[in-house]
This record gives sequence, structure tokens and C-alpha cells, in this order.
Amino acid sequence: MRVLVVGSGGREHALCWAIAASPLCDALYCAPGNPGIAAEAECVPIAASDLDGIVEFCRREQIDFVVVGPEAPLVAGLVDRLEASGIAAFGPSAAAAALEGSKGFTKDLCAKYGIPTAAYRRFTDAGAAKAYARAQGAPIVVKADGLAAGKGVTVATSLEEAESAIEDALIANRFGAAGAEVVIEDFLDGEEASFFALTDGKTALPLASAQDHKRVGDGDTGPNTGGMGAYSPAPCVTLEIETAVMARIIRPTLAAMAKEGRPYKGVLYAGLMLTKAGPQLIEYNVRFGDPECQVLLPRLKSDLLPALLAARDGVLDGFDLRWRDEAALCVVMAAQGYPDNPLRGSEIKGLDRAQAAAPSALIFHAGTKRDGERLLADGGRVLNIVGAGATLKEARACAYAAIERIDWPQGFYRRDIGWRALKT
Repeated sequence: MRVLVVGSGGREHALCWAIAASPLCDALYCAPGNPGIAAEAECVPIAASDLDGIVEFCRREQIDFVVVGPEAPLVAGLVDRLEASGIAAFGPSAAAAALEGSKGFTKDLCAKYGIPTAAYRRFTDAGAAKAYARAQGAPIVVKADGLAAGKGVTVATSLEEAESAIEDALIANRFGAAGAEVVIEDFLDGEEASFFALTDGKTALPLASAQDHKRVGDGDTGPNTGGMGAYSPAPCVTLEIETAVMARIIRPTLAAMAKEGRPYKGVLYAGLMLTKAGPQLIEYNVRFGDPECQVLLPRLKSDLLPALLAARDGVLDGFDLRWRDEAALCVVMAAQGYPDNPLRGSEIKGLDRAQAAAPSALIFHAGTKRDGERLLADGGRVLNIVGAGATLKEARACAYAAIERIDWPQGFYRRDIGWRALKT
């Protein structure tokens, strides 16, 4: 098969790494890719947002299958465009991608079909939103309705913080059209977890569990980010929890989407809060998580490509996935200034030394570019260092052993990834 992966981040590097290993894959391309992905696939200079360019490339190069990594082209309808052109693609339609494209849509769906989630209200008027927040009291959660690259959520511990988040979205227009409406919801107390299911619209296959670290600083402090690290498996996601999530959240959502005329195919990522009353949905994403994808795929024993094809073709029923017992842990190296104004253009050295120091580690590129022989930072989250080991403790030691050899003074990373799972 001739396969194209769309995207340029660490998630797409992990996808390319896994797909390149498949005996079904004869040729692998990535649009636009990055310097790390170039070791696995031929990178083509087409932006993930260039839907016309992607379709034309697929026609010209006779691409058999497209795997769409990021959420924005999914919400924009890339899968619809490809399928209409006779090109098979993995990922939800634009109508189904509304599960991530509009938090308000997802909350309304949950309310209509009895899917457990926090109580909420939707607002376009800042005054009304502030009045509701004051009536509810803090802590309270304020979310931009649309896609905001992981930065549109504020878990406000004070009313002042909540009102500031409302003003940012509805008055200061910080998130553009994505923040023209906000969802304000009750704060849920418990432990967060990431839950993934592969689905063909009818059958849902749970993937391995994972947890990520959203806050920028050690001890889960500072603003939310797209994710500063992750690990798999997540000890808090027991078989009992998995069974409950599939029965109360994932399967009811798929049934609801089918009933609404928006059948969902692809990978469904449920951000969960494990409360005393049971698991509740925080939000849905319509793609592999980033950086969770980077710890899930190294643990996957099965060939990824046939699984993605089965989801697209509607034949997941009877399909099975096998997982390694080993643990994986990812540490994100970010550019100074992230998540607000990351510093671009600084040079990164020592990746070969890092690999030599921890041979079982994987280094996925998330935001890099080449300048001749030099490797430069070109984004907020720049590198994903993934350690593997028999236990999470060993995986963590592997990841940090590699990071210590990387020479990048303008970068930073959290030093406590995995602390929840390892605190006991």
C-alpha cells in the first residue's frame, strides 16, 4: 500500500514510525512532516490545512490510504473530501468531528443521551457568563467552544480567574472564532485519565490506557498546555473502570452519533475524570492524543495499519489487538515561553548522544526544522522523549537518561512525569 500521514507533530512521527514497520506499507509519505519523520517517510511540503493540495497529491501519487493526525483538518472535512475522491481515509467525517470541534455540541449530546458529564451552560455574552460563574462559585471550568490547540480550557480556582477566562474568550477574542462561545461547567473532583477506543461506527475496540500531564509545571502547576508528558499503562484505569467507560460513555456515544446521522469512525479519545460516582466525560477528541499516542504505539504488538484499515472499512467486529506488558513514558521538551510565546530558532544538539545513552528510548520530533546540518526548535512542544521498561519506574529512568544528554539550553521539561502512578 501507498500511505500518506497528514500532520507534522510528535503524534504523526509516532504514527509514521508504527506504519513504516508494517509489511503492508510499500511507500510512506507525510504532509508536511518534520526532520524526525523524514527518517521514516518521504516528507512533502503540503500543509495539513491545505485540503485541495492533499487531495491533489493523493491523486497524483496514487495513494491508497490516508491517516489524518491533527484535529483541524478532520473538523474541516478532509476525510469527506478524500472519500469523495475515491481515496480511503482514516478519521471521522466533519459531521462526526464536531465531538471535538464544538464542546457545546458534545455537552448537548451527553445531556440528550444520558452520558455522564459535568453540569454545564453555554454562553456568547460575557455578562451572562460571569453572572452564572458567580452564582455557581469556584472552582469552575471555562472552555472555549471550538479548537484552541489545547489552550482554551481554564480550571478556575477563583471567581477572578473564571471572569478573566471569560473576558479572554468573549471580549479580548484570544481564541478567535473558537472562543466566540464558551462552555462553563462544574468542576469535577477526581483523577484524570485518557481513554482511547478504535471504532468503525458500530464496533468499539478499547486501546491501552494512558494518562497525560496537562499543566506546564512540576507538581501540575501553571497553565494548561497541549500536554507535557504521558505514560501507559495508567494504573488508575482498572478493568472495572474500562468496562464502565465502554458501557456508559463510549458505546452510548457511538449509538447517539449514529442516531444523529453522524456515524463516527476513527479513534475516539475520551478525557475522563474518575470521580467517586464513577467515570465522567470531560471532553472528546477525535484523534490520537498527543503525547498519549507516543506511549500507546510503542506498546502495541499488533500491526497498526490493518487495524486502521479495519476501522475505516467497518470490519472491526472480531478484530483483536495485542499489547506489550512493558510500560512507556514520554517527556515533552518544550521551548522557553511555551505555552504562550515559545522561542523559535534555537539550536538543539546531542540527540545521537541521547540515543546512545538510552538505546531503548525513542525520540519523536514534534516541532523542529533543519537549517543545513543544524536542528532548530520550531514550535512550542519540540521533542518527545519516550522511555520503555518493564515497569513505569524503568521507563521513566530511560526517558530521563536520554534527556540528560540533550544539549538545548533554550528548552525545558517537567521532571516529574508519571508522579501519580509512582507516588506509591
